[in-house]
Order: sequence, then C-alpha cells, then structure tokens
Amino acid sequence: MVKFTVYGEPKAKGRPRVSVRKTGDGEKTFARAYTPKATVIYENQVKMEYENQCENFRFPDDAMLDVRIFAFYGIPKSTSKKKRQMMLEGKIRPVKKPDFDNIAKIICDSLNGIAYRDDAIIVDGMFRKYYSEQPRVEVSIREVECKE
Repeated sequence: MVKFTVYGEPKAKGRPRVSVRKTGDGEKTFARAYTPKATVIYENQVKMEYENQCENFRFPDDAMLDVRIFAFYGIPKSTSKKKRQMMLEGKIRPVKKPDFDNIAKIICDSLNGIAYRDDAIIVDGMFRKYYSEQPRVEVSIREVECKE
C-alpha cells in the first residue's frame, strides 16, 4: 500500500477546451483541443507529491487496485465558531464544488504511467469530503488480492 498527500485546496479536472483558428486566406479552419492551465499545474503537483512521498513505487501492470481519496476543504473565514467546530468534527461536510468525481478523475489520471499502467486497473474505490484547517487531498492505493 502507498499513501500520499497533495497539499492545498482540492481541485477538479477541468474540461478540455477547444480553440478554432482560420488560415490567412480564411478558407481552412483548424480546431485544437487543449487542457486548461490550472488542470496541468495541479496534475503536475499530484505527480510530484506521489514521486516524492512514495519513492516512485509502481504497481504491476496486471494488478487490480483499490483507491481511497479523502478531500479536505478549507473552512471559510466567515464561519461562526460553533459552525467551525461542527465542521471540524465532521458533523457538517462540504456539499460544494468541486464534485467528488472530478477530484477523483484528476488524481487518478495524474498517476497514469507513474503509479500504475492506466487507471483502468482501478477496480474499487472510495471518496469522502471533509472540512479541515489544513486543506489537502489524502490518497491511499493498494493492490486488491485475487480471491480464487
């Protein structure tokens, strides 16, 4: 099993953007898809944290993986002391963006070719959202034992 933490507010995977260009004569049009800059920066942060904290460990290509993701959102500054305490105790949990699936997507996609061959080998997972004084995303990945 490997565990690592990505520090900072949880981020979502941005949708691909498309730019359209015309040639000088205006007859031909080219569309180009690209990944938003914020997504690229966060994906690189995930990769660096994994490589530093997990010492470049790579799961076998034929492994079946279980991924657990805990996203900790920062508490808004305007929150009352009573509500803040309830957030820290887990009695109030984030029901705001980014969505859990978009956070999981950016984490799992970032690790393709680094922690594992492809995120298609993830067969089980769990995702939870909480509030914390230290915003971050904690990830654990383990190999699922084959039952025969």
